[in-house]
Amino acid sequence: MLKPPSPDPLYGMHDEEQLIDFSDVDIRLPMLVYMSREKRPGYDHNKKAGAMNALVRCSAVMSNGPFILNFDCDHYINNAQAIREAMCFVMDRGGERIAYIQFPQRFEGIDPSDRYANNNTVFFDGNMRALDGLQGPMYVGTGCMFRRFALYGFDPPRTTEYTGPLFKKKKVTSFRADPETDTQSLKAEDFDAELTSMLVPRRFGNSSALMASIPVAEFQARPLADHPAVLHGRPPGALTVPRPPLDPPTVAEAVSVISCWYEDKTEWGDRVGWIYGSVTEDVVSGYRMHNRGWRSVYCIPKRDAFLGTAPINMTDRLHQVLRWATGSVEIFFSRNNAFLASRKLMFLQRVAYLNVGIYPFTSIFLLVYCFIPALSLFSGFFIVQTLNVAFLCYLLTITITLIALGVLEVKWSGIALEDWWRNEQFWLISGTSAHLYAVVQGLLKVMAGIEISFTLTAKAAADDNEDIYADLYVVKWSSLLIPPITIGMINIIAIAFAFARTVYSDNPRWGKFIGGGFFSFWVLAHLYPFAKGLMGRRGKTPTIVFVWSGLISITISLLWVAISPPEASAGGRAAGFQFP
Repeated sequence: MLKPPSPDPLYGMHDEEQLIDFSDVDIRLPMLVYMSREKRPGYDHNKKAGAMNALVRCSAVMSNGPFILNFDCDHYINNAQAIREAMCFVMDRGGERIAYIQFPQRFEGIDPSDRYANNNTVFFDGNMRALDGLQGPMYVGTGCMFRRFALYGFDPPRTTEYTGPLFKKKKVTSFRADPETDTQSLKAEDFDAELTSMLVPRRFGNSSALMASIPVAEFQARPLADHPAVLHGRPPGALTVPRPPLDPPTVAEAVSVISCWYEDKTEWGDRVGWIYGSVTEDVVSGYRMHNRGWRSVYCIPKRDAFLGTAPINMTDRLHQVLRWATGSVEIFFSRNNAFLASRKLMFLQRVAYLNVGIYPFTSIFLLVYCFIPALSLFSGFFIVQTLNVAFLCYLLTITITLIALGVLEVKWSGIALEDWWRNEQFWLISGTSAHLYAVVQGLLKVMAGIEISFTLTAKAAADDNEDIYADLYVVKWSSLLIPPITIGMINIIAIAFAFARTVYSDNPRWGKFIGGGFFSFWVLAHLYPFAKGLMGRRGKTPTIVFVWSGLISITISLLWVAISPPEASAGGRAAGFQFP
């Protein structure tokens, strides 16, 4: 910990030889604290969520800043003015209802073609911007500025009007002259009618310093009461009171609140702070805030606020998506399901959160869709037995609607067509592998109680100083690769099988082959980045890929012969199609 700075301004020195005059610049350093929470065997430390909650408690005792900036260790600040832009939202009229300001994630070190859609352009520039028009975007785990008071599990001020000693009646914007006295007169139970003094330790723990910091943080985070529309503002100059320097008992209290036993028999991780019990604790924590009536804002500055790294290797990328999808399945089977949300959650916001929990299950239908064209080519029957006018009109309507939606999505959000197509390709790749595995793992956890352990995403590039994208060409074998390989091999074999049957047929029907082969080709076109990933660099494909491809091909051939064996003629020779 750096020495706590003095509240008195400290100005720089002016020298005629200096190019920049620092004589009028306050050069005080902010307080910088490195915190390492206590860990002991036998205690569940709740990974990232537990670390964030420990940071919230420690900072409440030591500095108690009303706003908290959260970003991952592999991100760095790229635009120092982005925080000022975020403050404009929370300090404006209506800002007292904003729980957090979410920034889009931007990455560096990604290959120019963005083979595996690491930038998530459709999500960050399309979906999240659309949610900004509702109750606000969801919290994605990094690049976010929080209102500290919202993390404590309280409702926003317009949902439950404060009736504490600060207000003479329910909706009053006037304050007494001494803001410091007002702050000290508030108590945590003033913000929640059900929270009595006896229940405060049950919710927040036994730290009196933490209890005293809650109303101070709430008061300091209010917008200025410089307009009649500001219902819960603070008078100008209320934050000019200097903070007393830290003393040894305060530091000792900060150490106490990050001990491994502090959260025992409290509501930390259940109602207060980051929520435990899911590998996607970020989405759950943001959902809980929206469910209490808080709003959020999506801030997209011209210069990217934060830059980070992303796994450009195919296997690491799929493992990352697997972790996200497994968390979504856990959300669907938990009490955080949007079906069980309160009436404070807007209808369209509820639909958006339902999509978060449901989207991994679409992998089942996607898997069927990828196999149906191949089965059609093998059997010789088209997907639809009769092509009548009603079916063609229905198919044409669905196709035009999907194309129109895609065009509007690209045009409205400003997404490049290549980025949109990369997103579509990776949607099929991840949907048939990571999302499918996530459904299985989620069901195992819910029904059998089998916990799935996850490792942190590897984001270090390979040892190649000449190529910054060296890790892109590394092929790491994983069981996640089996379903896409199977889909690709089946469709390739089906196209070759149907082509040979058409060539050697007495009455070739090329129109039927082209019509059926188009759908298999469409599946293979989506798998193109996956195929390039398997090839590695300069043809260095692992032997296990060829082994699996051969085994899959033989298995499919034997399975098809068992399902549809050739019919024997009177002469003992197989009738129907056969190679000469």
